[in-house]
Amino acid sequence: MKKSKIVTIIILIVVFLVVGFFIYLGNHKIPTNQITLNEFEEVNPEVLGNKDDLVSFSIAPGAFVSGNMAINGTVKNAYFFEGNILVNVLDANKNLLKTGYGTATTDWMTSGPVSFKADIDFSGLSVGPAYIEIHNDNPSGLPENDKSILIPVIIQ
Repeated sequence: MKKSKIVTIIILIVVFLVVGFFIYLGNHKIPTNQITLNEFEEVNPEVLGNKDDLVSFSIAPGAFVSGNMAINGTVKNAYFFEGNILVNVLDANKNLLKTGYGTATTDWMTSGPVSFKADIDFSGLSVGPAYIEIHNDNPSGLPENDKSILIPVIIQ
């Protein structure tokens, strides 16, 4: 009889601790700098950056993306160097998640429209809001020569 009372007391203590832990978690939000999907859609419903340089892009702003995707687009105003353009993936806070590049499919030695193709791999990235960044290939490394276009997407 004495053993069953001790076991009952131990079980009650464990139950109270578990319930107390969940109550604590419910009342104390863990601070985060992540932007929620609703905040992302409200704040960034459109293309950002040098958006007037974007002529076309195969992924619409706000589209759901996943896995390895072949994309194509057209930009103007000299984004290429040696036929290359940078195509990166950024998180909702514009932190770099994955680097990549595209290749010109038309004459790149012009400030006029140049078409390109690239493969973007979203595998292994956190689900949620992100950006595809089309960034000029800037061999000078000078920040004043940097320019980019940010296309909002949602990683699945």
